[in-house]
Amino acid sequence: MLTLEQISTLVGGVIVGDPNTVITGVETIEGAREGDLTFAVNQKNTDKLANSQASAALVSPEIIDCPVASVQCENVQKAFTLIAEHLRPASPKTTIGVSDKATVSDSATVGKNVTVYPGAFIGDHCTIGDGTTIYPGACLLENCQIGCQVSIYPNAVLYENTQVGDRTNIHANAVIGAHGFGYDSGKDGHKLSAQLGHVEIGNDADIGACTTIDRGTFGSTRIGHGSKLDNQVMIGHNCQIGEHNLLCSQVGIAGSSQTGNFVVMAGQVGIGDHLAIGDRAILGAKSGVMHNLAGDQTYVGAPAILARDRFQIFAAEAKLPEMRKQFKRLVRQVDRLEDRLSSNDTAEAA
Repeated sequence: MLTLEQISTLVGGVIVGDPNTVITGVETIEGAREGDLTFAVNQKNTDKLANSQASAALVSPEIIDCPVASVQCENVQKAFTLIAEHLRPASPKTTIGVSDKATVSDSATVGKNVTVYPGAFIGDHCTIGDGTTIYPGACLLENCQIGCQVSIYPNAVLYENTQVGDRTNIHANAVIGAHGFGYDSGKDGHKLSAQLGHVEIGNDADIGACTTIDRGTFGSTRIGHGSKLDNQVMIGHNCQIGEHNLLCSQVGIAGSSQTGNFVVMAGQVGIGDHLAIGDRAILGAKSGVMHNLAGDQTYVGAPAILARDRFQIFAAEAKLPEMRKQFKRLVRQVDRLEDRLSSNDTAEAA
C-alpha cells in the first residue's frame, strides 16, 4: 500500500490532487478499480480516465485537467513499472541445486548456485555457469556452453555445441541449433547439406517461446548481445544478427542474412537470403525484404521500400476508385469529341 505522496517521491513526480490518496494496486485504465493506480501518456486518454474507476493515475506533463488525482512525471511507463514492481514484488527465486530427478552427464561441469529442475537433461561435456536455472523438460545436448545467470525455460532444446552468454533468457519450447534448411538437390531427390556449425547467443539476450534458430552450415549462426527475439521468430542458418535488435513475433530471416545494431522488425517481417540490413533500420509489419537495406531509415510494404514512398503509394491507391470514374468520364468525352470531328469531316467532304 502506498499513498500518492509516497508514489511521487518514488518516481520524482508532481502531485495534482490529494496526496493522501491510498493506492493498493496497479491496473490499465479499462480494468482499474477503486484503489488502483493507472497511467496515461497523452491527452487522448483523459476521456478514458473520466470513465475509469481508478483512484489515481501517473500522467505525462502534457495532460491537463486530469479527471482523477495524478502524479505528473516525464517517463510515465518507466514510473508505472517501478510502482508495479513495488506493489507486486516478484516471487523470490529459490536455488534448489541439481535435482536427483534430472539427467546430468558425469562429464558436465555445473557452476555454483545452479538450479536444475526434475526432468531436465544435460548432455556430455556441457558447461553451466554460476546462478543459471534450467527448468523441467529443458534439453541440452552435448558440449553446450551456458553462461552465468541464464534461464532456460521448460522444454527448450539446445542442440550440440550451442553457446549462450550471461544473463540470457531462453523461453519455453525454443529450439536452438536445429539443422538449417539447406539441401543438395539432384535427380534422386534432396540430400541434406553439411550441418557442421553451431549457434552463438550473446549476453543479455532474450529468445522467445517457440522461436527457432538454425545452426550454421560450417561456422556459426550468431545473435548479438542484448538482442530480443519475440515468440515464434525464425532465424535461418548462418545468419548474423547484430546487437540490441528487436525482432517481433513471426519474423522470418532466411539463411546467411545479417543485420546491424539496433535494428527493429515489426510482426511478420520476412527477409530473403544473403541480405544485409543496416544499423538502426526499422521495418514495418509484414514488410517483405528482397534486397539490401541501408541503415537509419524506416521501410514499409512488400517489397519493402522507404516509408515515405510507400505511404505516397497508399494515398494514391486510396484514390483509385475516384480516378477510375474520372478516367471513364474522360473516355466518354473523348469518344464524343471524336464522333463530332468525324461528323464534321464527313460534312466537309460532302
